[in-house]
Amino acid sequence: MPNYRRNFVAGGTYFFTVVTDRRAKFLCSDLARLCLRKAVKDCQKRWSFESLAWVLLPDHLHTIWVLPEGDERYSLRWSWIKKEFSKAFLAEGGIEQARSLSRLSRRERGIWQRRFWEHTLKNEKDFVRHMDYIHYNPVKHKLVACPKDYPYSTFHSYVKAGVYDETWGCKEGFEFEDITGSVGE
Repeated sequence: MPNYRRNFVAGGTYFFTVVTDRRAKFLCSDLARLCLRKAVKDCQKRWSFESLAWVLLPDHLHTIWVLPEGDERYSLRWSWIKKEFSKAFLAEGGIEQARSLSRLSRRERGIWQRRFWEHTLKNEKDFVRHMDYIHYNPVKHKLVACPKDYPYSTFHSYVKAGVYDETWGCKEGFEFEDITGSVGE
């Protein structure tokens, strides 16, 4: 079994990738979005964190969080979000993947992959690269031709704030630094 090592930096800024079980494509459904929004907001009430960017794709999500000073418990938050999402999603009629004997013995649902990918953002350049990665991801996965055309992203908020031009990522020959090797996709 692999030895997973996490980097815990109290008050750190983190990039996350969280994937559905067997990459089931349900995260953009109305029900899944509602359940995820509630689970995240309720988690933020219990254990504060700032969410700087999101993109929600059919089978995975990427996000950047900043934890409070002195706090490094992002795993606690993700565990809680996944659990609460799963309970609400299934209670409202969402469908899970068939569960293996291993999942059944651990009392795990067939909603999320067991783990998630985490990367501690080291500096401003690293932050910008991951922010761009999040907002360009729907184009990378061929869901849309331009980030502005994808509804489940914080890209639109950053356009309003003047961080991105609305046409960012749309031009022919657009060069994007794909950081996939460091993202766990």
